[in-house]
Amino acid sequence: MAEKDSVLKNLAEEDTPEIKKRLLELKSKLKKTTSKKTKAKKKLVAKKPEAKKKLVAKKPEAKKAEVEPEVPKTYEEELEEKLTLEEITGFQISRTDMDKLINKVCEIVAIYETKGMLQSELWKKLKLSSRDGSRLALKLEKLGMITREKILEKGRWTYKLIIKKIPVTLKSIVGAPCLVCPVESKCTIDGEVSPRTCQLIEDWVFLELKTSKSK
Repeated sequence: MAEKDSVLKNLAEEDTPEIKKRLLELKSKLKKTTSKKTKAKKKLVAKKPEAKKKLVAKKPEAKKAEVEPEVPKTYEEELEEKLTLEEITGFQISRTDMDKLINKVCEIVAIYETKGMLQSELWKKLKLSSRDGSRLALKLEKLGMITREKILEKGRWTYKLIIKKIPVTLKSIVGAPCLVCPVESKCTIDGEVSPRTCQLIEDWVFLELKTSKSK
């Protein structure tokens, strides 16, 4: 730029038509060059916000790609949507004593305590179809006897059944010494004969525990 100014100054000092003509040409070129640079700067400044907009617009697309695929519904979930509460709790299996079956299910599930048991294993033990088994599990859950925990087992969604409430049956007191105790009439909590200190009751309880563990 300094060299151009020096050339222009020297040319201006020489007063000839040819030099003046060259001087005007150089000035014209200089203006064009300056004008081009100014336009280029304006375009560069104008493009920057557009680039920012494109960058901002791409962010939501990246978030969409991170969304996990929807877990498919299980047969039981579809049943819950289709059936009413009355239909679920009123489920019956043809030619089956439902009270006896429910007690049997609760007894088996109770053995596993808080660990729970896979419903497919239970249906195999009871020789029930998966259709009847699923409906029975729903019924027991609605009745508050078990809880169902959804888990992924061998690449498939299923349920683990956990006992919540064991039904009371006469079986739980069969063999109790109190039923045939000769001094039952004298038995009181704080009396000389008391269930707190009864050796017969203690022996019976230990025997029941030993029997249940061996099953």
